[in-house]
Amino acid sequence: MKPEVLGPIRDVYGKEALAMRANSAQPRTITTGNVYQEANAANRRLIHGVLDDLLLPGSGVIGLDHIIDLYERAQNGASGLILMEHYSNFDIPCLYYLLEREGRKDVADEVVAIAGMKLNEESEFVNAFAEAYTRIVIYPTRSLLRYDDQEEKAQELTRSRHINMAATRQMIRLKHEGRLVLVFPSGTRYREGQPDTKRGVKEVDSYLKLFDFAVFIGVAGNALRLHPTGDMSRDLATRDLVMLSVSEPTDCRGFRERARSTAPAGVDPKQHAADMVMLELDAVHDQAERERVRRLACR
Repeated sequence: MKPEVLGPIRDVYGKEALAMRANSAQPRTITTGNVYQEANAANRRLIHGVLDDLLLPGSGVIGLDHIIDLYERAQNGASGLILMEHYSNFDIPCLYYLLEREGRKDVADEVVAIAGMKLNEESEFVNAFAEAYTRIVIYPTRSLLRYDDQEEKAQELTRSRHINMAATRQMIRLKHEGRLVLVFPSGTRYREGQPDTKRGVKEVDSYLKLFDFAVFIGVAGNALRLHPTGDMSRDLATRDLVMLSVSEPTDCRGFRERARSTAPAGVDPKQHAADMVMLELDAVHDQAERERVRRLACR
């Protein structure tokens, strides 16, 4: 069975979209005082109702025991990092939803995602959608590229530093409380035909430095495909079989040291570490895709 594209999510699930906007409580303007945003449980229930409709039977998690292992390590004092592929704004919802369906809501509730400000600022709908999941909001470095005026860029650079410092303080606090911090190493959703969108950003090296253990999560299948216009509220709701594949927990310090030590001459060791993370994600993606194809063939 091929994926079935239903249409723009704001149109297909208009009733849910209106309810989420009515429930929305988080500000759209990010300051140093609101970078940490707790989940809106009412909106999460609405999104999971949408996923009930979109995720085909057979969707699931390979390596569930590995993320449970990471969770248990975090509860016992180690810091836990989730490094996940990024194809759509439903990647995080699918992770929460599938964990809950496996009876591990306790694990899902400990996940805190690192999210860019665009999710707050894009539109009221996107903001209401994003606030369904606990997150720490950052100012992505690449967002500064849109400023041509040097004075304006300098002001935004100062703002970005203050916001990201506040976000880092929150992240450190939460990792010591046993929360699992989720990062998309590519920093953006993958766009077909744009290989740069699937390259790891060098800031990933800093996350490896700050955490004890990490799991890599590959994603196969996509229930919310990018709209050609880039308007996230028009992303395409799609019925599909979604598989997640989770690696065994990896020692972050050891991984980072190995990656940096093998950086070719002239290559930034930080970027090389990010590139090695993406190779690990490619491997778990392949596992997820093979299982997805197998399950689709059995339908």
